[in-house]
Amino acid sequence: MAETTRRVATDVGGTFTDLVAFETRDDGTIDIVTAKSDTTPPDFETGVLNVLKKGGIAPESVSFMAHGTTVVINALTERKGVKVGLITTEGFRDVLEIARGNRPDFFNLHYVKPAPFVPRHLRAEIPGRMTYQGGERAPLDLSGLPAILEGFRAEGVEAVAVCLLHAYSNTDHEVATLEEIRRLWPEVPVVASHQITREWREYERTNTAVLSAYVQPVAARYLGKLDAGLKSQGLKKSPYIMQSNCGVDSLEATSAVPINMVESGPASGFWGAAELGKLIGEEDILALDIGGTTAKCSLIEDGEVRIMTDYWIERSGISAGYPIMVPVVDLVEIGNGGGSIAWVDDFGKLHVGPQSAGALPGPAAYGKGGTNATTTDANLWLGRINRDYFCGGEVVADMDATETALKAVGKDLGVSTDEAAQGIVRIANNNMVNALKLVSLNRGHDTRDFTLLAFGGGGAMHAVALGQELQVKKVVVPAAASVFSAFGMMMSDLRRDYFVTQLVDLREGAGAGIEAIFGEAEAKARKTFEDEGVDPAEVTFLRYGKFRYQNQEHTTEVLLEGAVTDAALDKIAGDFHEAYEREYTYRLDAPVEMVGIHLVARAEVGKLELKPAELGAPDAGPALKGQREVDYALEGKHQADIYDGDKLAPGMAFTGPAIIEDPGTTIVIHPGNKVEIDAYRNTHINLGEAK
Repeated sequence: MAETTRRVATDVGGTFTDLVAFETRDDGTIDIVTAKSDTTPPDFETGVLNVLKKGGIAPESVSFMAHGTTVVINALTERKGVKVGLITTEGFRDVLEIARGNRPDFFNLHYVKPAPFVPRHLRAEIPGRMTYQGGERAPLDLSGLPAILEGFRAEGVEAVAVCLLHAYSNTDHEVATLEEIRRLWPEVPVVASHQITREWREYERTNTAVLSAYVQPVAARYLGKLDAGLKSQGLKKSPYIMQSNCGVDSLEATSAVPINMVESGPASGFWGAAELGKLIGEEDILALDIGGTTAKCSLIEDGEVRIMTDYWIERSGISAGYPIMVPVVDLVEIGNGGGSIAWVDDFGKLHVGPQSAGALPGPAAYGKGGTNATTTDANLWLGRINRDYFCGGEVVADMDATETALKAVGKDLGVSTDEAAQGIVRIANNNMVNALKLVSLNRGHDTRDFTLLAFGGGGAMHAVALGQELQVKKVVVPAAASVFSAFGMMMSDLRRDYFVTQLVDLREGAGAGIEAIFGEAEAKARKTFEDEGVDPAEVTFLRYGKFRYQNQEHTTEVLLEGAVTDAALDKIAGDFHEAYEREYTYRLDAPVEMVGIHLVARAEVGKLELKPAELGAPDAGPALKGQREVDYALEGKHQADIYDGDKLAPGMAFTGPAIIEDPGTTIVIHPGNKVEIDAYRNTHINLGEAK
């Protein structure tokens, strides 16, 4: 009997906890197991153990495990972190409250900035000052630190954040402060800004350190309980934890700085899209993830996901939100998912979202007391979702409640129930198209050069309509699309991103200095990986520079190939001009300066290698399970062929109108679309008219 290697990924979402397991045998065959179970707040680890049991996966049989969770973002948005004390440079106590001068609600004269996570009486100052170039202007004085910590104890502080002026340039003062706090109060969790980021911008660095301290005890407790629970059932090695930068990291490193997993769920899905794109020969991808509450999208160019540090939570048209300066996949998120509520404003205009029916009561069709019409209800009413196979047959669709909810929307609009449902789908599609344009057309990319890859529970439902609007090359829906974020973890490397701010003019003599900055960062990365048992020879690097025209405010990132020398500076400047012009439509005849570096360090740890199956006959008849009338909203009603997704095999092909159904996903194939199943069981949809 062939030996089996079992790799497992679990992803904790707001409603469900997903599982994907890959069993690779010595003969090269791979079996894929997927499962979903309810998420179990506040004991999220219970849901992970439950989904392993539901999938028939014994932890002792697992050779590699990756895990993603929403525990950090939930703790932030629900304000379920701990009381934090902040220590900063003398005179800078109020940076956290001053924040930024811009306000999104520009004409609101009564605008109030978001309240800082640390009130003023818990923000303390210590003397000492570094310059932006890393020199010491005033020596550090820690004589007042014991009294500060005693005051924190008296106030019930549970974690301490340290952010000193210009620590991105010279960490000595922060390191000394950190060590003294650990000596004086060894029990308290403490984090310093340089442990998270070496980039400038004082408010952003301070807030990032504070939020990391705010969630650190919560995340460490959760990860500790998860690790203990898995090991008690036989797991041999601690799981790797998905990060916001599309890589995984060790459980120990994540527990120390948990803010790095603030967007771990979306990151894993977009990384999976990039890796899948390489497998199928489509490296320029628009990735779309539609869940129950939100739709998220990101652009992948040349197989690489764009990572940024300008990330904010709770930012909206009426609130400035809070910055988190950690590496996060560059994405746009909107409040449009399967549970998004349709409503009519006072002017008779139809809207969909951002309010959501959530899991409880959920869409009206769930029969749990929901009375508002949602995108799911509209898709169900139009026949796009099978009312007799709702939620994979696990839920009996309440069509009476669906009709009542849609009829109410139609009444407010003065249209029929059918027209109301069509309008909801079209508005939802329009919202998603606008989001996709933000990451593509608005940044100078031609969507006709890209493939739309859609996943999540609702991605395949809307993908073709969105693809037609954007005129993409084609639409691809991956196998196991509903649990694709968990799949992405299996394709991720052990990864860390290093950002260092260093102002350098691109002129003769600058090459050696820039190379030295990269060399120092690479040496640190190798040492960190080596300390965790990774062979330094296995570590690979990607180098990026962050450049701007001299005296501008913001930067454009450029990939750097090979060593940085004076001879390479002209090419680097040329690449910057080209990237800048593509994004902003013009270039300047002005000096270029480097603001900092971005180094990506990666090493493979149990990364899955998928092997293609042989393509069979194109006849999809064995997967055909019937026909029904489907309303395509724009193309009208058609008799559509209904296919069983589990029975579609590599090589099969057919033409729309059609619907593909499996327990987690419904793929809507519009009239004239040509469909092919590839060697990895992904669904390729050509949007051209059938001949």
